Amino acid sequence: MLDKLDMFVALARERHFGRAAESLNIAQPTLSAGIKQLEEQLGVQLVHRGSRFGGLTPEGQSTLVWAKRILGDTRQLRDEMRMSRHGLSGEVRLAVIPTAQTWAARLCTSFAARNPNVRFTVLSRNSREILQMLDDFEADAGISYLDNEPLGRVDTAALYEEDYILVCARSSAFAGHEVVAWASLNDAPLALLTPDMQNRRIIDHLFARNRVTPRIAIESNSIIALVASVASGRCAAVLPKHVAAFLSGGKDLSLVPLEGAGLSHTVGLLLPHRDPRTPVMTAMLSEAQGLSDLV
Repeated sequence: MLDKLDMFVALARERHFGRAAESLNIAQPTLSAGIKQLEEQLGVQLVHRGSRFGGLTPEGQSTLVWAKRILGDTRQLRDEMRMSRHGLSGEVRLAVIPTAQTWAARLCTSFAARNPNVRFTVLSRNSREILQMLDDFEADAGISYLDNEPLGRVDTAALYEEDYILVCARSSAFAGHEVVAWASLNDAPLALLTPDMQNRRIIDHLFARNRVTPRIAIESNSIIALVASVASGRCAAVLPKHVAAFLSGGKDLSLVPLEGAGLSHTVGLLLPHRDPRTPVMTAMLSEAQGLSDLV
């Protein structure tokens, strides 16, 4: 039944038979047959069907909660049995906000040095997607903001405070300054993350606090695309200091401190709140606490 539950969860997530089948690398008729077999086994209709996916029935909504729980418990059981035989091993799926990618690499590298049989898949997602992935058992852990928007029922370990700096080409008028006031960015052409990113909502709040009306030259969900645009000399960007320092290395860019009504936010590791926690997740939490800049 586990494979059928996996199909059902994928269908509920994708809300489309074709996309759900593709996400599982199976044929659509196989998925449809699996859902039908699950309905027959449970004795209820789970999905409204027409010419396309029509949503879950009330019984389907209830089954979805159980299916996620069963699949999560099964994964945990497998991890614990593997631990008893081979020590820490397996795959960790880590969903990370774009501005924390350098910290994700730091955490994974440090953890893998201690536990070489654990491998990582790191996925770049916005903060809301990360919470949904944790809830849907699509990610084992996340790195995101801890104190700016509601998190729900998760366990956390703070890693660092995110502070911001202006990134500009050395040919920019801003580059010659020791410090730039936030207010000076009024009407300046800027490269910013897209509005679905929590970092963008934070930056927009800082603009409002400093009475700045930005002129957006480019929006992207990729930090690399923003830095590349800044390097062209057409615009500047406000980025977290640590990722700005990493991406500007070896490029003709300047990093200029910002002065005015500032604000910092805590970024950290997020784990679904489960008791007991798997051995790998327990070790991940300990590793994050050991790496934290805030202890």
